[in-house]
Amino acid sequence: MQISQVLRRKGHEVVTVDGSESVRTVLGLLAEHGLGALVVSSDGRHVEGIVSERDVARGLHDRGAGLLAEPVSSVMTAHVHTCAPGAAVTDLARTMTEQRVRHVPVVDGGVLVGIVSIGDVVKARLDEFEAERAQLVDYIQTG
Repeated sequence: MQISQVLRRKGHEVVTVDGSESVRTVLGLLAEHGLGALVVSSDGRHVEGIVSERDVARGLHDRGAGLLAEPVSSVMTAHVHTCAPGAAVTDLARTMTEQRVRHVPVVDGGVLVGIVSIGDVVKARLDEFEAERAQLVDYIQTG
């Protein structure tokens, strides 16, 4: 299965935030949309970074409540792991596990076209396993 198939099911919507916005704004957007991470982008098309709940929690621990007034760029991860729509789900699962990332923006021709979470990847893999199981059961029952 490819990432493009995952995006077809879940949609291509990506909530972005400008790097100059405050960390407080990020928390509001995360809560409003029920998300764990936002892509940092000044134009909504190009990935400049990613900011997660984990980034904010660690920043608060290290720098205190004053962090809430700081710009997103002060806590975002600038080196973002991305993937193409044609990437295999199994390959992305491996990358996410090895790099310890839970959200990966999907980029096509340098343009942001979606985002995939570890939950999306796990669901896709479970769907693949279930389809394989059903095929094996059918094979065994019908010979």
